[in-house]
Amino acid sequence: MATAQATHPHPAGLNDVPGWFWPLDQVLFSWFLERQEAVGTRGDLLELGTYLGKSAILLGHRLQDGEKLTVCDLFEADAPDEANRAEAAKSYATLTRQAFERNYLSFHDDLPVIVQGPSSVIAGEVEPGTCRFAHIDASHLYEHVHGDIGAVRELLGPEGVVALDDYRTEHTPGVAVAVWEAVLNRGLHPVCLSSQKLYGTWGDPGPVQEELLAALRERDDCAVTVEWAAGHRLIRARAKGKTMRPPSLPVSRHRTPATAPADGQPATAPPPRRSPAPSSRARARRLALDLLPPVVTRAVRRELARRRAAAQSRP
Repeated sequence: MATAQATHPHPAGLNDVPGWFWPLDQVLFSWFLERQEAVGTRGDLLELGTYLGKSAILLGHRLQDGEKLTVCDLFEADAPDEANRAEAAKSYATLTRQAFERNYLSFHDDLPVIVQGPSSVIAGEVEPGTCRFAHIDASHLYEHVHGDIGAVRELLGPEGVVALDDYRTEHTPGVAVAVWEAVLNRGLHPVCLSSQKLYGTWGDPGPVQEELLAALRERDDCAVTVEWAAGHRLIRARAKGKTMRPPSLPVSRHRTPATAPADGQPATAPPPRRSPAPSSRARARRLALDLLPPVVTRAVRRELARRRAAAQSRP
């Protein structure tokens, strides 16, 4: 579609892909997936609601041999009910499957398995117990999120992790109700909370929480707090400052030297360094030296240089 092509050009890096996938969640996705690889947990990856592919591209980057990524989204298909149709028209009017595929293929040779339709069909497309990681970011309506959580519970393996988006955003109260209901009544154990996503498991959260705490506390760009609520230990992570060290990110085939710095972040020219403004005392001293006779000025400068050299030579 020409309009989509003009609106969403080929991305030169992951952060050129439109979407709400912040650096902290990029770090957390990568950490969970890498930990699963390290401990030998295998399984497919799943995303319900993929928008233009930003998080799916990172998920595809972490696939192991023999694993597959499945993404499910309405794209241009009809929504299953009037409320969902209104939501799609308001928030995702520019979303097209073609735009998603173009973005994904900018980073990967092959497309994931694409299920075009409402997330309620996913239970018939993925075998139970076959996934190790799932990302739920489809409808924001309570009934749909409740169903998505139930479906993902059946599709995850025993050590599987689910990331639930928009669990605390003011315009998505249905998500918040469905997520915390799952924690209180449906056996979901929170592992970690970011500002946008709740990461949880229906397995034992203890070991993964201990490892995650240790990893996050080693970072100087992440603030971590721990508290308890309703018998659940809640690890809250928050980015410190404006930037975070990125994880290993997939590389775009449209990358150029100007858009491909070593850290994987969008390239920006560093601001010119300015010399610090002289203090009022330094300005007064410089003015006094300028007004003195040249012979006296030279003598003063020599004495100041001698004092600086003597100070630098002291242990």
